Amino acid sequence: MSEYRMTPAAARQLIRWFRRNERDLPWRHTGNPYDVWLSEIMLQQTRVEAVKDRFLAFKQALPNIPALAACGEKELMKLWEGMGYYSRARNLQKCAQMLVKDYQGKLPEDAVSLRALPGIGSYTAGAIASLAYGRPEPAVDGNVLRVLSRLYGLRQDIRDPHLKQDLETMLREFLNAQSTARKKDPQYVSSFNQGLMELGALVCVPNGAPHCTQCPWRKICTACRENLTDEIPVRAAKKPRRIEERTILVIRDGSRFLFRRRPVKGLLAGLYELPGLSGWQSRGEAVKAAEAMGFDVLQIHRLPDSKHIFSHVEWRMQAYEIRVGELSRCQAQDCILVSKKELQRFAVPSAFHAYIEYYSLRD
Repeated sequence: MSEYRMTPAAARQLIRWFRRNERDLPWRHTGNPYDVWLSEIMLQQTRVEAVKDRFLAFKQALPNIPALAACGEKELMKLWEGMGYYSRARNLQKCAQMLVKDYQGKLPEDAVSLRALPGIGSYTAGAIASLAYGRPEPAVDGNVLRVLSRLYGLRQDIRDPHLKQDLETMLREFLNAQSTARKKDPQYVSSFNQGLMELGALVCVPNGAPHCTQCPWRKICTACRENLTDEIPVRAAKKPRRIEERTILVIRDGSRFLFRRRPVKGLLAGLYELPGLSGWQSRGEAVKAAEAMGFDVLQIHRLPDSKHIFSHVEWRMQAYEIRVGELSRCQAQDCILVSKKELQRFAVPSAFHAYIEYYSLRD
């Protein structure tokens, strides 16, 4: 594995650079493993700038692991609203409940125990173990894969799990070998791992050309030296995103609107949505659907179309507003009737925000 070898000199360069250039983030330097865990879960599929305020609001509402474990589902989903991938929030709580039951409400220090917890994979386990506890564990995410692929001039597909495993093994062996450096500097592992992440976020950026003149590794980086930064990292073509056509029904009787809870498994599991039909349906089919729920339809008209993109599927939505005589006649299961004020208590997926905003249902 000589092509993947990290050197003490390169590590020192990175650590010095990180300590001069690190961003001021609310979860850094708190000394709280909960902060590391929560921030890393929030940062999955979400930009740092979007997470900062949400992290602070979440911590204010649920300041520790026991509070997260005891939180009601409705409150939890509301705190997570808009960040997507709601299974992350459910796994957070499931993990917190396990920690309260089996670990006295604390996160374990070793990566093996961390990986056995719900929602914690190899990267998050490495981040918690190294950043919170100083353990010599790697934390290899997409940013780190990109940095190291360019540093070593690697031509393997960056999405290949074997590449990640090889790099994790190399970094773990390196960090374990730096026992003297770790004794002299208790923040050695944390600064090294965060330096790799920060380099990928600020210099060796995910979109656009890297800022090589600002990189502490520019003289030893293979991709920079050989002008290969537009070719590395290598990415195999993704499968095309699946397109789904949907018809959204905004059923109302004046001040109240009908929302339906989605199934507890699958996409947007357990969240409240505006009811809908598969495919683009006609006015007549929309009326039939409302009548099947037990409503007397008074009026129907088209609303603006909307689109929402998930990681693997794209919803293309047309919508109808359907005015009915009395919402309380609803015969459908898992439905709620809510006013604008009442809706503030529920988490509604961002897929429906175009229609939430259309009716100014959020203050």
